[in-house]
Amino acid sequence: MTNKDNYCVIMGGGIGSRFWPFSRKTLPKQFLDFFGTGRSLLQQTVDRFRKTIPTENILIVTNAMYADLVKEQLPDFADSQILLEPARRNTAPCIAWAAYHIRALNPNANIVVAPSDHLILKEDEFLAAIGKGLDFVGRTNKLLTLGIKPNRPETGYGYIQIEGTPDNGFYKVKTFTEKPELELAKVFVESGEFYWNSGLFMWNVNTIIRAVERLLPELVSKLAPGNKLYGTEDERAFIEENFPACPNVSIDFGVMEKADNVYVSLGDFGWSDLGTWSSLYELSDKDADGNATLKCQSIFYNSKDNIVTLPEGKLVVIDGLEGYLVAESDNVLLICKKDEEHAIRKYVNDVQMKFGEDFI
Repeated sequence: MTNKDNYCVIMGGGIGSRFWPFSRKTLPKQFLDFFGTGRSLLQQTVDRFRKTIPTENILIVTNAMYADLVKEQLPDFADSQILLEPARRNTAPCIAWAAYHIRALNPNANIVVAPSDHLILKEDEFLAAIGKGLDFVGRTNKLLTLGIKPNRPETGYGYIQIEGTPDNGFYKVKTFTEKPELELAKVFVESGEFYWNSGLFMWNVNTIIRAVERLLPELVSKLAPGNKLYGTEDERAFIEENFPACPNVSIDFGVMEKADNVYVSLGDFGWSDLGTWSSLYELSDKDADGNATLKCQSIFYNSKDNIVTLPEGKLVVIDGLEGYLVAESDNVLLICKKDEEHAIRKYVNDVQMKFGEDFI
């Protein structure tokens, strides 16, 4: 039987610019079906949590411009389950708003916060970790994150350092480090003390609100005055007026890195932050030369370690490329080194400045 005090907040308001040109401002990656399953990343995330959280307790926080997309992909969700941000202000404001909203509905709520675009390959192990974590935060005043044992010195993820001995599988967090340089990432992996920060969080609603009110007073000054409005018809009007003035700060930097009651549970459930073309390449089937092809047909000559994706029904013939991304979507064709993804945001900015919004 599911616990009616358990809630899930799925964050789905990002643009996903690192997946351009597939991920566009009007149709970002969380609404796309990357693997041909018939379900978008958002839908897969909701499907996963439905198995352990009552559907009516699952909330989607997204940008207002994606309201129709969410309703189209989740037609059984009530309007009250979709929190629409009038402006992008990073993860701390959206999580704080969701916490105030949920507390008005259930002051005893335990919450799992999850991005909408992660891939989980071992679902049973994942749901077991969520259940164990929600039980832990329900009986303690701890903030919990899920950590992933690293299998490579990844520079695109944040790292969590643990300290001491575990308390029934839960470790005290010593430090957080955001996306280190390669040499430091190698040291982290070799030490055995560092784990990837999955971006999956759990806490009791009162624990996270106390932490936000202590550590982010500027944010609280914008959202807390609406306490009596949360859960009423006036909530949306209050948010539309006040949310754009919230500071642009992540929950990691604003709360998790500063709080002294942060713990981590270590998981092995086939997790991937599907945030970059390289991460998609790692997960994709490849030929004998390490070439991955998605959606289209391909023939490779003298080429290896490439990822190629064009619209269905198209054929691409490639000769002499190594380590490249070739991606076509709608009116954009992108060809670049696949391991230099940091440059994609530069491409997006340059295209926007030179040609406007038509290609973004």
